[in-house]
Amino acid sequence: MAEKLKIAALGGLNEIGKNMTVFEYANDMIVVDCGTSFPDEEMLGVDLVIPDIKYLEKNADKIRGIFLTHGHEDHIGALPYVLRSINAPVYATRLTMGIVETKLIEHRMLDKAKLNVVGAGDIVEAGCFNVELIRTNHSMPDSVAFAINTPLGAVIVTGDFKIDPTPVAGKMMDLTRLGEYGENGVLLLMSDSTNVERPGYAMSESKVGESFDYWFKGCEKRIIIASFASNVHRIQQIINCAEKYGRKVAVSGRSMDTIIGVAMNLGYLNVPENIFVDIASVNKYPKHKITIITTGSQGESMSALYRMAFSGHKQVEIGSGDRVIIAASPIPGNEKSVYRVINELFRKGAEVVYERMAEVHVSGHACQEELKIVLALTNPEYFMPVHGEYRHLKAHATIAQNMGIEPKNIFISEIGRVLEISSTTAKFNGTVPSGKILVDGLSVGDVGSVVLRDRKHLAQDGLIVIVVTLSGSDGMITAGPDIVSRGFVYVKESDELMEEMRQIACRTMDKCMTEDIKDWSTIKSMLKNDMSHFLYQKTKRSPMILPVIMEN
Repeated sequence: MAEKLKIAALGGLNEIGKNMTVFEYANDMIVVDCGTSFPDEEMLGVDLVIPDIKYLEKNADKIRGIFLTHGHEDHIGALPYVLRSINAPVYATRLTMGIVETKLIEHRMLDKAKLNVVGAGDIVEAGCFNVELIRTNHSMPDSVAFAINTPLGAVIVTGDFKIDPTPVAGKMMDLTRLGEYGENGVLLLMSDSTNVERPGYAMSESKVGESFDYWFKGCEKRIIIASFASNVHRIQQIINCAEKYGRKVAVSGRSMDTIIGVAMNLGYLNVPENIFVDIASVNKYPKHKITIITTGSQGESMSALYRMAFSGHKQVEIGSGDRVIIAASPIPGNEKSVYRVINELFRKGAEVVYERMAEVHVSGHACQEELKIVLALTNPEYFMPVHGEYRHLKAHATIAQNMGIEPKNIFISEIGRVLEISSTTAKFNGTVPSGKILVDGLSVGDVGSVVLRDRKHLAQDGLIVIVVTLSGSDGMITAGPDIVSRGFVYVKESDELMEEMRQIACRTMDKCMTEDIKDWSTIKSMLKNDMSHFLYQKTKRSPMILPVIMEN
């Protein structure tokens, strides 16, 4: 019986981020990307979201390699967690691998990892798969697409890309190689859908450099620029402008420090001698002689820019002598956080420049015309849009259909669903285990739906604790019931309600004593039910009720 190529996304479909896709043929598997995503508003206290990798753990002996398209968190962030249980070789370009190494050092896993540096044009043999790296353009250097040559034909995975004829560094995306694959026949194209709703072409990153020059020229203020730490091209352009106008550069933010360090060591940043100064010494320089590059373009509450805006930064105090440039657009879901920071910066008297006012950010993702070019060059037999919410995938499918791909050959998939391709057909066939694993501090996967439900309940309605002490000899009440309120009412202003709650608890305990109920779980259940009923009738609110029984 002929083998089939199976493709299953464990992340990156019907969502932005958490990208991970599994390719399987016979006894060989490879994984493309290994990313995280931001927690949504419902995930209270959660730091990161990573893909559920039960399917990979079950088939760990089949995995021939993990291939990374580029070094953004939504493509590499989950790698330290995945490598705890899957000891597969990792393949990535120099800059991407440099960032991976810093992450693995933090997790004390560098010595155990099998890391392999590869470059555009290289071909890696991984079981029955031959994986060729193809140069692309993105908001990060060293980004690549993959041509995965399988026994059934070539699968092109674009990764995040755009077509930039005038990149800040390096060459334009290798469209020639994509065209050559198209001439020889592409079985399946899996293409980035993030910017599919935008017509035309994405602007070149060099356009941002022109905007920076405009905002630097003649400026007598201190310039503070917030950007993604991973956007090395943008950091290079900031450094170029600072040198041109005689400014020193200081860096604030741990991730920014790390990425700049890696990029400098590997030669991806061209830094003039002595241009960097320590962030602690910025106040020694005149305002017009200093530029600060910082994290916090997404309004993150622990970021350097946030702390500057809300007077929590040890070295930098924002004021009327500052021009703050936010060189990024808000990721969907982060808008409220970003504009909160912008409002506070204005309140502090700073001049704020952001995307809606000026061209200080361009996307790293292809717009409609670029997506059409890649579709035309590769001319695939089958097409699967990836990297986007459902509306993005649907819009990309429509573009492919308009370009002549048959509707029956276009597959809008979802996480865990398996696309099965044979020598004659392609169809969805079954699912694999998939979902979200929540990372909260050092705990991975311990926070589930029940914990999130409790956190949401506490956040919305607060907590009432009922404390009762019973005698160990006869089960009679020796102390309490006492009522403790957290996040429900302020005790001093609600003495009457607190006393009523205590009386309800007393009546419930009297009933238990009268009916000779000694089982603690039954007593707790009665206390909880009676108190919940009373509070809802009295306040139309439902705080979490936590009965605590002690024995003496």
